[in-house]
Order: sequence, then structure tokens, then C-alpha cells
Amino acid sequence: MRYLFASAITVLEKTIIFAILKLAEMRKLLPIAVLMVFLFPACTPKRSHNVDFYYWKSKCAIGETERDYFNQLDGKRLFVRLFDVDIEGGLAVPIGQIQSFTKDQLPNDSVEVIPVVFITNRTFLEYVDDEAVGRLAANVDKSICHFMEGIGVAFSEIQIDCDWTERTKRPYFRFLQQLADSSGRTISCTLRLHQIRDREKTGVPPVERGSLMCYATSNPMENDTRNSILDMELLKAYTTNINDYPLDFDVILPIYSWGIVTNHLGKVKLINGLAEDDLQTAMFEKKSDNLYLVKEDGFVQGLYVNRGFTIKIETITPELLAEAKQYLDRQIDRDFPWVYFHLSQGFLKRYTIDELK
Repeated sequence: MRYLFASAITVLEKTIIFAILKLAEMRKLLPIAVLMVFLFPACTPKRSHNVDFYYWKSKCAIGETERDYFNQLDGKRLFVRLFDVDIEGGLAVPIGQIQSFTKDQLPNDSVEVIPVVFITNRTFLEYVDDEAVGRLAANVDKSICHFMEGIGVAFSEIQIDCDWTERTKRPYFRFLQQLADSSGRTISCTLRLHQIRDREKTGVPPVERGSLMCYATSNPMENDTRNSILDMELLKAYTTNINDYPLDFDVILPIYSWGIVTNHLGKVKLINGLAEDDLQTAMFEKKSDNLYLVKEDGFVQGLYVNRGFTIKIETITPELLAEAKQYLDRQIDRDFPWVYFHLSQGFLKRYTIDELK
């Protein structure tokens, strides 16, 4: 019990509590001091959190449900993935550009759209020298501007999503600097949990702010009993010294689910968006809380599965989401926005508006 209590309070609170107990011990008032200690966290001010969203579909289909949730939560920003950049034939090329995205689909007229581009880490294994990195930055900026002008949406910020490593940090950071110079706009980037924990190795990107991805805590392709989308024990381990990170950042929280399909040979594939409700047919047999056995051959959201395959469903329950928010609210020593990944009817309907506030 003492461990659980101690893990929930900030460093400043720990210091104050220690001082109270020490003073009380000297003056023989320990019982009163213990009562003050337990009342102290309840008196700390509640942090303020705006709520924003990512949109990460290849074909845009923002409907009434998405608009309703966004507006009821008073969303201000929508981070929209425009395209990816990857290496093909030795060249960095845009792939998977979003389709059917128009200004009319936005949740309201005042929403700020922040275009996001995902760039593979291996791109910066190929594009290393300053000249190549400069060309890449100019091309990405040109592609973003062309797309946004085409749909008639103004923007003042660009976000880059890349799981950079110690090996690729130099060309990636140079790319971010070149993009800021060529675009004249605010540049932000995503931050993985390992990049926060291991910042002495991976470095701190030269951007104005970051967006911390508080999910993908482990690899879904590994045979693990933990929830690979979000495991609280791993989240806490990654964020022990989070307040030492020198960049201001938003906090991205997951509200998605997926199915981990394992065949007879132990090979694994992911089905994004799969939920337990999708497996409530005679084709599947529930073996445990979130594990299903395929009883007959057939398709599951376009993937052909054979009898004997297993499907593990991983999701973020309202209870797990609340636990993560409570922990981060106390662990991070300032106000920050919640940004949910992502704005999709199927995910949103699993939560009430109050559960997402």
C-alpha cells in the first residue's frame, strides 16, 4: 500500500511530505502528520487538458459520429496523416497518400488542421549527407503545400512522425531543421517512449514541441501475455524521469484495438481495428479473456484464416484509459493536451464523452 501511494505522487509532493513527517517526528505529532500526508494529494490542483485527435486513415470518411465527439470534447486541433515516405529503388518516395479528404469533412470551420507525414527510419539510413537531406525536406514541404492548397485548408504547423534511432538521429535532425527553414512554419514531431527514456543516446530533436506516444509499449509480434498497445508497468518504467525531458509535448493516448493472428507455425499478422464484437460468431471459440480459436476456415476483415489459428484481441478499455490518464496527470508536472489516436467511429463508440475528457 505504501508503494502504491508513493508511486502516485510527484517529486515535489514527496519532498513536502518528507518535511512534514520529519518535523512532526521532532515534535511528537506523528499521527497528525500522517493524516496530513494522506489528505495532501487530494488538495493538489487538477491539471487542465485540452482534447485533440489524430486522423490516420488512407481513405477519409469523417462522419457525424466523429464530428459529434470532436465538437462535444471541444477539440481544437486535428492531426491528419497525409502520406508516408519510404525508400523504393534507392529513392525516398511518397506513398499511401490520403484519399477523399476535403475541407467539407472537417468537424467544424475553426478546427486547426496539422498535416502529418510518416517517414520510415530506413529513409535516413539512405539519405545521410546534407545535400540529400535538404532535397528531401524541400520535396516533403512542396508535397504538403500542394496537397493543402488543393483542398483549400491553411496551416501553420507540420508534424513529422519517425521512429528515429541513435544511428539515424543526425540526418533526421538535420531534416527537421531544413524543413523548418524551407517551410517557414512551426515544426513538431512525434516522440516514442524509448526516445524519452534513452534521450542521452537518441538525442532531442530540434523542433518547437513534440507529441509523446504513450502506447506501443511492446511488440505485438512477440508472444507476450501483456497488452502490447498499452501496459501500465512498462509505461511507468519508460516515464520515470519524464519531467527532465527538455521539450514541451502533448500526450497521445490510444483508443484503438487490433487482432493478433497466429498460424500453426507461430507466424503472426495484425488486423487493425478488430474487436471482440467482430468474433461473436460460430466461426470462433473463446478460449480465455481475449483469446479466440478459429473453428472453421474463412475471412476476417479481408485476411483468410484457417481452422486452428488463434486470434488475440488487444484493446484499450475505459478502465485502462482512465488508469493511464490518472498516472500521467500526476507524473507530468504541468498542463498538457490529451491527443487521441484516432478519430474513428468504431473506436469512439467504446467510450462516453466523459471518459475522453
